[in-house]
Amino acid sequence: MNVVVIDYGSGNLRSVAKALERAAAESDGAADIRVTDDADIVRRADRIVLPGVGAFGDCLAGLNGLPGMREALTEAVLQEARPFLGICVGMQLLADCSLEHGRHEGLGWIGGEVTALDPVDKSLKIPHMGWNELTVTAGRHPVLAGVPTGAHAYFVHSFAFRCGSDDTLMASVEYGGRLAAMVGRDNIVGTQFHPEKSQETGLRLLRNFLRWRP
Repeated sequence: MNVVVIDYGSGNLRSVAKALERAAAESDGAADIRVTDDADIVRRADRIVLPGVGAFGDCLAGLNGLPGMREALTEAVLQEARPFLGICVGMQLLADCSLEHGRHEGLGWIGGEVTALDPVDKSLKIPHMGWNELTVTAGRHPVLAGVPTGAHAYFVHSFAFRCGSDDTLMASVEYGGRLAAMVGRDNIVGTQFHPEKSQETGLRLLRNFLRWRP
């Protein structure tokens, strides 16, 4: 199984790759985990992971700057229905748009927009950083198998994905209001939290992702 982590100049690429390698080893499955900026390699991959750290617009520009990458993603994910995982800003890029430092069009794969955190409790600090409990809000999705409500995950973000439909909200987190912690549809899932930093919760999710047959 070939798993690619897309290198577009943003994200904890080696940390994500190492977490995937550990998850594969714990699953007793053979997996070739590769960090790449080559669109042809992405096009042929069995599974695709898109991390992201920083501003939405910068991440989008980095992705668009890779020759043929948007086309490769469209072919592999939307046409061939290969399993896809977006992490942090990589999840936010799935939205229709982001309002971070102006308006930026996203991939538009999952309806919604990315807006600034505005907690009801003004004493809460921004960015939302650290451990928080997940609430599983969708039916038992295969990627969330064994991840119960109350499981802890690690977050670092100042903007949040506002889903256009509750049908695409897989898990939420409370931080001055309900925020999307995980979104998905069909063969596409995304996490606002960092699986590679979330210890057993993150490793279980990555193991599930590697086994997932959407």
